Amino acid sequence: MRAINKNRLIEASQQRGSHTRLASWETKTKGLLAALTMPLLLAGCEAPLNLEGVENELTKPVRRTDQLMAVTVTGDKVVIAGSDGLILSSDRAQLNWQRQELEQRPNFVAIDTCPDNSMIALSMEHQVWISSDQGVSWRMSELPTYESLISLTCGPDNSYWASGSFSTFMSSHDQGASWQELSLNEDATITSVQFLDDKRVIATGEFGLVARSEDAGQNWAVQEPIPNEFFPQGSYFKNSDTGWVAGLGGTILHTSDGGLSWNPQQTPTESPLYGFYANDTRLFAFGDHGTVLELKGQQWTRLDSPKIPVYLRDGKQISADTLLVAGGWGSLFTVDIKQ
Repeated sequence: MRAINKNRLIEASQQRGSHTRLASWETKTKGLLAALTMPLLLAGCEAPLNLEGVENELTKPVRRTDQLMAVTVTGDKVVIAGSDGLILSSDRAQLNWQRQELEQRPNFVAIDTCPDNSMIALSMEHQVWISSDQGVSWRMSELPTYESLISLTCGPDNSYWASGSFSTFMSSHDQGASWQELSLNEDATITSVQFLDDKRVIATGEFGLVARSEDAGQNWAVQEPIPNEFFPQGSYFKNSDTGWVAGLGGTILHTSDGGLSWNPQQTPTESPLYGFYANDTRLFAFGDHGTVLELKGQQWTRLDSPKIPVYLRDGKQISADTLLVAGGWGSLFTVDIKQ
């Protein structure tokens, strides 16, 4: 394994900043052209528009256009983060959803609850949003990096950890007042960071990347990659030795020796899988085409969930017998997990 010290911070992210800004400029230009041409396309339409359906949709707390990305639970509250500044919150027993759209319209990709019951949410705009009142109000902390960050977790000491491209970690130990940047100097995107305890941390990412820290993320060692440059879109480790990674084609790989070897487990789907949720005794996985799986023995089985052609990104258990699942195009439903 190759050790990475926190002092070896990168300059490459700044060099790639120009590329990021160029891509952003191109995206904005395409959007502007679309906006300019749309009136021309509509100019020939003389029939009156019936907006009753649109108006009815806008009165709903959860809408068909919502892209729901991540779920967290704290106490008796469930909070879901989505695109375009969307925050949904509800009592976990009643599931009476309240809709909030943050004025800045951040596109959230991850959310987590810290040990002190505060919440943090990561947006594509290089921001971490922080709530200390169970999602009622939010404050924003800018992430000083050019890298694209897609993963977020809270450490046992209430530290914030965001990770993403060029194997970059951004961490804050003062509730977002300041951030430290550290890279493993690997041209790979980190997709998951998990604290096993207050010292041991495991990160997985693109091209089969697996890295470990034994000092709460201050220093890292990169171990042998997952074979065939496997891209783990999600991972979960039960302990330092036992873990799972999920990716395209319905593939789930399992290790029982800390990642020295990986073995495929049978799944009933070929749809991409995006992540896991585990309670004390059970492990679930979520994916495209409305896929919800549970591990039974060494084989994954499909749970009874709506057959919908949309992706499911996250889920959390909200009662002894109920799993709440969220995903694209307003997909938000419960799955019976009573044994």
